[in-house]
Amino acid sequence: MTTPTRLSRAPLAVMAGAGIVAVIAGLLFGGAALAPLLVDPGVGVRYGLPAAMLVLRISSSLTLGALLFAALALPSDSPAYEKTMQLAGWSAATWTVSSVVAAFLTFQAVYLEPVSATDQYGNLLALFFSQTEFGRAWMWSTILAAATTIMAIGSRAYAPVFATGVLAVAALWPLSELGHAAGAASHNQAVTSAFLHNVFIGFWVGGLVAFALAMPVLRSKPTLLASSLERFSSIALTSAIVVGSSGLLSSAIRVGGPEGLATPYGQLVVAKAVILTLLIAAGAYYRLRLIAQVKQSALSAAGTLWRTVLTEIAIMGVAVGLAVALARTETPVDDIPGSELASPTPAEYLTGKPLPPEFDWGKVFTVWELDLLWALIAVFGSAFYLAGVRRLRARGDRWPMSKTIFWVSGMVLLFFSTSSGLYVYGIYLFSVHMVAHMILSMAIPLLWVLSTPVSLAARAIDARKDGSRGPREWILAAVNSKYLGVVGHPLVAAPLFAVSLIVFYYSPLFQWALEDHLGHVWMTLHFLISGYLFAQVLIDGDPHPHRPPYPFRLVIVLATMAFHAFFGLGLIMGEGLLVPEWFGAMGREWGLPPLEDQQQGGELAWGLGEIPTLVLAILVTWAWSRGDEREQKRRDRKADRDDDAELQAYNEMLRQRAEAEARAGTSRS
Repeated sequence: MTTPTRLSRAPLAVMAGAGIVAVIAGLLFGGAALAPLLVDPGVGVRYGLPAAMLVLRISSSLTLGALLFAALALPSDSPAYEKTMQLAGWSAATWTVSSVVAAFLTFQAVYLEPVSATDQYGNLLALFFSQTEFGRAWMWSTILAAATTIMAIGSRAYAPVFATGVLAVAALWPLSELGHAAGAASHNQAVTSAFLHNVFIGFWVGGLVAFALAMPVLRSKPTLLASSLERFSSIALTSAIVVGSSGLLSSAIRVGGPEGLATPYGQLVVAKAVILTLLIAAGAYYRLRLIAQVKQSALSAAGTLWRTVLTEIAIMGVAVGLAVALARTETPVDDIPGSELASPTPAEYLTGKPLPPEFDWGKVFTVWELDLLWALIAVFGSAFYLAGVRRLRARGDRWPMSKTIFWVSGMVLLFFSTSSGLYVYGIYLFSVHMVAHMILSMAIPLLWVLSTPVSLAARAIDARKDGSRGPREWILAAVNSKYLGVVGHPLVAAPLFAVSLIVFYYSPLFQWALEDHLGHVWMTLHFLISGYLFAQVLIDGDPHPHRPPYPFRLVIVLATMAFHAFFGLGLIMGEGLLVPEWFGAMGREWGLPPLEDQQQGGELAWGLGEIPTLVLAILVTWAWSRGDEREQKRRDRKADRDDDAELQAYNEMLRQRAEAEARAGTSRS
């Protein structure tokens, strides 16, 4: 692999320099550089840990951005692609080393032990990484960063690069649980917003640096330079929306009201908001003027482009430095989890927050707790679909309004089921959780399949002609992949949808989804994907390589109805409580008793589950009859064209057979 000295140093030097200045200024201004009044871990830890975190944040951002820029903007056979992947490899290696250093300094800050080669010190170090939540998070993040390094160095084809990017994103999740509100009452919101913030600032920052490092190579191909800039601009626009919304939610959790803005932490937040505004202004300049100038004359605009890019990289370096300083600064709001109160209630001990108001089904619509991840997916999903429909209509193509309604309705239901009272009370009441489950696994996937998003993407998104992969190419590659061909096969998709229902609720997976926010995210994703694969097998819409004949589809639907009835009946008749240490220990005084509530959940699973299944049965039957009609019309048109040659051939065959039988009878007589 080419050494970093072969890469252009200016962008990296500008970002590092700006980040160092910002983190030092932020530590001094926020007071995090001062020695604590009680126990001081030492000046080496006070400054060394922020320095290691600065290197970690920059290197992880460069890794994410370089991988995304290579996967979405560059042809795999171009020198710029190779240079970008070299940046990803070196950045991931730096990320791994800085993660090791930061993890060690975090141990020093917690245990305050002098470094030594004694058994006691080694045992404490092993205890930190194996038994404490902070230590395990650092260990997993470092392991995933190391795996990302290996894959980034060895990967050049698009599919492994995509897998490497997924691994890099996963490596940031443990770090998101180490922030100010990691154990707070607003834990789920804080972790989600921190994770999204870190991931998309990485796409934004790292993508810009990757573009800057590739510019000397891209200048020899002005068309590719202009298209790469335009593609990065789209990445930056999406990232800016996510970074802004996640930053706003994080600030609301940690700053509290307007009075919190007067604190050092609040003023650093204001400074970050100003920087974000400047970056958004730079993005607007890209889209409104600079891209057009580069397309018109790449050579004449090269100087302006380079100065603009370096300026934006410097501003991004300041933003990353301030983010590191903020993580070390005391927050105005002391968001203490209920489990750490002097006398927590059972619900506070289990969930970290007090019980919500007494439940009635009207609370489903009036009590809300925003889940930013699924809210953004719903917003972006709707926006991209509507943009595709608008593009089709702008060029005179038709797209059924019903499909648009189906898609947007599915996205609205996704937001509702993950942020409304269904989510808030689903933690405490199994019956409410089961309603959300039915919506996520059956109603939403059915609406999405009916809206045929793959067909829309194939028609609305322009195909790439320079050898790179855009959204259209990635979507079609996923649809036609061998993996999807296996999990989307009827003999896999149908059992996956049905059997996973039993496996999930009667295994530790359900408890994991209740106790851990990551488990809850996995649960939601699994419900959506398994439901989509199942509905895709049954409904004619987007292309599918293994869609079975209509009679077999109807058998699958009827079997699913029976399975849901069996599952619901098992809950209704069951005398054992699922996850009793959770639902049975909440200490709530409102609502049905836990076992009766679980039995009501079984009734809802049986009743609500049959509605989408019945719709599926009607759709399959209707499509079957439509298919028979189309086949009959096809045969009629063919008969009109060839004077019913098929019928004449059949009659001729019968005549010849009758003559043969007559001759055989004559010869026997």
